[in-house]
Amino acid sequence: MDHEDQTAPLLAPSPEFLATVSVFPLIPAIKKDVVVTIDSALTFDQLRASDINFAIVRPLVLKYAKLKNMSVVYACLVNRAYFLEESEDDLAYAGIMLSRATLCEILAMKLLSHFASNHITLVAVLTTSWSPLAGASPEVIEQVKQVLGTNANVNDAQSALEMAISTHAKEFISSPISQKVITDIYTGRIVFSTATTRSMLADNYKPKAITIYDCREAPFLDHYRLRVPKYGAILEFLNFACLLFTFVLCLSNQDLEKLTFWEVVFILFATAFALEEYTASTEHGWIIYIANMWNVFDTSFVLVFLCFIGMRIKGLAYGDLAASDLAFDLLACGACILFPRLAFFAVSNNVIVLSLRAMIAEFVFFMAMAAICFSGLLFTLWTLGKASWTLKRIAWLMVQIWFGNTYLSFAQAESFHPFFGPILMTTFAALSNTLLLTILISILSNTVARIDANATQEHLFQFAISTIEGVKADALFSYQPPFNLLALALLKPASWIVSPRTLHSLNVFLIKITSFPILIAIGVYERYFADGQILRESSRDAAHTIFNSLPRQIKNIPLLEALVGSTSSDLYEAIFEIDVAPGADLFDESDEEFPQLRSVASRDTMTSTPADVRRRPSRVSLAARSPHRGERSPLRPLSGLDVGVSSAEVSTAGRSPLSKFFAHVDPPPGSGNIEASVRRVETMLDEMRELPVHRLKDEMRELQVFASPFSLLTIAHDSDCS
Repeated sequence: MDHEDQTAPLLAPSPEFLATVSVFPLIPAIKKDVVVTIDSALTFDQLRASDINFAIVRPLVLKYAKLKNMSVVYACLVNRAYFLEESEDDLAYAGIMLSRATLCEILAMKLLSHFASNHITLVAVLTTSWSPLAGASPEVIEQVKQVLGTNANVNDAQSALEMAISTHAKEFISSPISQKVITDIYTGRIVFSTATTRSMLADNYKPKAITIYDCREAPFLDHYRLRVPKYGAILEFLNFACLLFTFVLCLSNQDLEKLTFWEVVFILFATAFALEEYTASTEHGWIIYIANMWNVFDTSFVLVFLCFIGMRIKGLAYGDLAASDLAFDLLACGACILFPRLAFFAVSNNVIVLSLRAMIAEFVFFMAMAAICFSGLLFTLWTLGKASWTLKRIAWLMVQIWFGNTYLSFAQAESFHPFFGPILMTTFAALSNTLLLTILISILSNTVARIDANATQEHLFQFAISTIEGVKADALFSYQPPFNLLALALLKPASWIVSPRTLHSLNVFLIKITSFPILIAIGVYERYFADGQILRESSRDAAHTIFNSLPRQIKNIPLLEALVGSTSSDLYEAIFEIDVAPGADLFDESDEEFPQLRSVASRDTMTSTPADVRRRPSRVSLAARSPHRGERSPLRPLSGLDVGVSSAEVSTAGRSPLSKFFAHVDPPPGSGNIEASVRRVETMLDEMRELPVHRLKDEMRELQVFASPFSLLTIAHDSDCS
C-alpha cells in the first residue's frame, strides 16, 4: 500500500481548508494596532513587564485570538520583518521600530499558545506555507504587482518557522511550544509534506495532511523517512566523510597530464555535493540557507572546487601543466575547510563553535575597515618610494607590521623618504599594534561573552535552522550523493513528458533501489531499537532483572551500578505508583481549615471554652458554616466582608495594652443603644468645630480668597507703570 493513500487523522487540517484561510487582512490590521500602541523605544524585558503586558499586550492577544485564524502567527512575523526593515531605513526612529518588531514577536509567541491544545493544529500553524496575499482582493493584488513589477512572484509562500528564522526571532523559536514542534519534526514524529515551486525536481503528487507517524501502520520501506532531519544529519555526516576520503586520495595520486581514477571519483562526489548545496539554497531561500554557519563552510568549499575544475579543464585542454599544478594547489587549500567541517559535527553544540561564526564576521568587517583606512598610507608610501618599492611589496610589508613584526617599520622607514618615512611608519606601527589590535581583541571578547550569555538560545536557533533545512520537498534530497546526479539526469527530462502520477512512481522506485540498505536499517531501528519499542524495553527489563538477582556485594560495585543504573529511581517511582489506603492519612479532615472568604459569625453562635485558647469560627470560610436548607442562618448581615486567616484566637488575658487595643472586643450585654452612641460622637465633633483652631483656619481661608484678586490687581498695575 502506498503511504500517500493512508487516511489522515480527522483532527488534521486538510490542505483544502488551509488554502481558504485569509492571510492578507491580518497583516495591515496588526500593523495598525502595533503602530498605534507603541510610540516609544522599549526593550524586550520592558514589553514583557506585568503592567505593559496587561495594558497593551494582553488586549491585542485576546482581540486576534477570537478570530481563530491559523495564519495569525505568520502575519505577526511578517509585520516584524517590515518593522525591522524600517528600522534600518530610518535611523531617527530605529528604536521605536525595533520596539514594534519586538512586540510583533511577543504577540506571535502568545498567540501561538492559543493553538497548543491541539498538537496537530499547532504544527499546521508553524509549518504551513502561507501566501501573504491569500484573501486579498484583485485590486490589492494588482497594486502589489505594479509595485514589484510585472515579472515579480506574488505567490512566494513561507511558513511561520521560516519567517521566524529570516527575522531572527530567537525568543519565539526558543519558546517551549515552538521547540516541541521543532523536536517532533526533527525526530520524524510529525510527518507532513510541503508543496514547493522552487524545487529543481518537484514531486507534488498527492500532498499529505499532517499526521503523527506510527511505524506499525507505515510501510517497512518508507522512502519518506529519508527526509527526516534526524536521519538526514547522519547521512550527511557519512556523505561528507566519503567526500573527504576521496579528496585525500585525489591529492595523493596527482597526475598533471591525465585524470586518475581517484580524481574522477572525487569530481563525481564533489559535483553531487555541489548540486545538493545548490538545491538546499534554492529550496528555502538564500537567507535561511546562509543563516546556518555550517553552510558557510560548505559554500566556501564549493567555490574552491569550481575554481579547481576551471583550472583543471584549462590545463588538460591546452596541455598547460602550470595551470594543472595551480589547480591542485588550489584544491589543497580546501583541506582547511573540509577537515574542520567534519570535526565540527561532533562538537556542534559547543559555545566556542556557536560563537565562531559571529567572531569571524566581526573579524572580517574590522579587517575590511582597517584596510580601507590604511589604503591612503599604502598609496603614500608607494608614491614616496616607487623608485625602489613595488605596490605588492609595500602591501606585504604593511601586513607583516600589522600582525606584530614592528621591527620592519623602523628598519625600512628611511628607504621610502629620509624625513616622512620614519614618521609615517612609526605612526602606522603605533596604530596597528597598540590601538587597533586592542580594539579588535575587545570586540571579539565581547562577542564571545554575548554568545556565552545566550548560548542556549543561540543553540536552539541553529537547531531550528538545521531542522527546517532537513524538511525539503525537493525529490533530489531523497537520493544520496552521487545518486542525486543520476536522478537529475533521468527524472528531470521525464518531468517534461510524463504525468505527475507516472513521475511519482518512477521517483519512488528509483529511491527504493538506490537507498535500499538505508531504508532497511531505518525500518529495523524504528520497529525494534527506538525509544518505546518492545525489543528495547524487554532488553532493559531483562538487564534490570539480572542485576537485581546479583548478590548485594556485586550490586554495590560503583562501576556496575553506573553502567546499569541505580535502583533508587525505581524505588521512588514505585512509591508513587501504589495506592495509599484512606486510613493512612495523618491529619483529621475536621482539623483542616483552608483560607476562604466568609462573613464573621454572630456572637450568639460562639461558644466559650475554659481555656487560654478558644476555638472560634474562621473568618474566611463561608462554605463551612452555611446553613442547611430550611434552617435559619446564624450569621448576622454586615455591610462589608471581614476577611481573616486564622481560625483560633488567644484570650486577651495577659496580653500587652497595644494588642488589647487592636483586638476585637465584643460589647457587653445590656449596653446602651448604638444610635445614642453615634449621636454623642456627632455632638463631640460639632463642639470640636467651635474650637479656636478651626476659627483660625476659617479666617486664614478668607484672607487667601481676599488676597488673590488684590495681588492680581497689583501685578497688573505694576505692568502698566512699566
